[in-house]
Amino acid sequence: MTDLNQLELDLINAIGGAETAAAVEALRVAALGKSGSISGLLKGMGAMSPDERRERGPMINGLRDRVSAALAARKAELEAAELDVRLKAEHLDLTLPPRPRRRGGVHPTMQVMDEMVVLFAEMGFAVAEGPDIEDDFHNFTALNFPPKHPAREMHDTFFLRPDPETGERKVLRTHTSPVQVRTMMTQTPPIRIIAPGRTFRKDSDATHTPMFHQVEGLVIDKGIHMGHLKWTLETFVARFFEVDDVDARFRPHHFPFTEPSAEMDIRCDRSGGELKLNQGDSWMEILGCGMVHPNVLRNCGIDPDEYQGFAFGMGVDRLAMLKYGIPDLRPMFEADTRWLAHYGFSAFAAPNPATGLS
Repeated sequence: MTDLNQLELDLINAIGGAETAAAVEALRVAALGKSGSISGLLKGMGAMSPDERRERGPMINGLRDRVSAALAARKAELEAAELDVRLKAEHLDLTLPPRPRRRGGVHPTMQVMDEMVVLFAEMGFAVAEGPDIEDDFHNFTALNFPPKHPAREMHDTFFLRPDPETGERKVLRTHTSPVQVRTMMTQTPPIRIIAPGRTFRKDSDATHTPMFHQVEGLVIDKGIHMGHLKWTLETFVARFFEVDDVDARFRPHHFPFTEPSAEMDIRCDRSGGELKLNQGDSWMEILGCGMVHPNVLRNCGIDPDEYQGFAFGMGVDRLAMLKYGIPDLRPMFEADTRWLAHYGFSAFAAPNPATGLS
């Protein structure tokens, strides 16, 4: 007859000496499997007499339960030890700070617009705004556009559907000049404003998009002349590009709303893909300007015999391209965060002329 005490002692010692979970599993099969030692005892109980079964049955069942408990405990102990080893090998110190991750940035267009606002504010200009959707009077008529001017045609301007009652067709403003008109009609000179904002024209290539940004300026006062215009723009361009001076020229041009009109060019060298001001023999047009046309003053209720003024306009996106080396305008309006991560600016570094614009 099997000595249950000795069998239990042997099994418990073997279980305690098992080094791996696989070894524990082998002992479980040897003791409790179909052909296991304890399973054999349980099967032999059927051949016992009732008295023997009453005596040895509880002893065998107790042995089975104690061995099962010992197997489970040793298996859990070994698995915990294996987990500790694995955790030490795959340790990740979560107390270390993570890599800095950019959560966003200021778009170059907005950065440049902020730079321009700061510079003109130092020269006494206030910021004026107006609606993106304009009527014919503010966008064309008040600005001295003749009835058959090309800008009034469908191929150049985004027209909205006619009003069912009046038949009027409003437009997406083609420039921020309507803001100048609204200002002159509501304020008494002297006036000194800039009008930043979105504008819309049917044009699309590497340097043009259907939606773009402009900053236009307007000064109305007594005794204003081209000398004031020239100083204002030369000062702005030099400070915007963060140079001591700028070599500029003003070429005669035509705009319906100014007379005389001019385009401002700056001397530059663009060889090697880099813009170098005041160098080389090339000239680059950078903005349009001129003295406010007397008809525009009259349309806005200002006497041109008493007040004179100048106006100018420039593309914000194009200036951003020139200053920060952006080769193509179109990606500026595509939803690509990789592009913004490369060309964007920190939201905490606001333009400041004292410490540097950019």
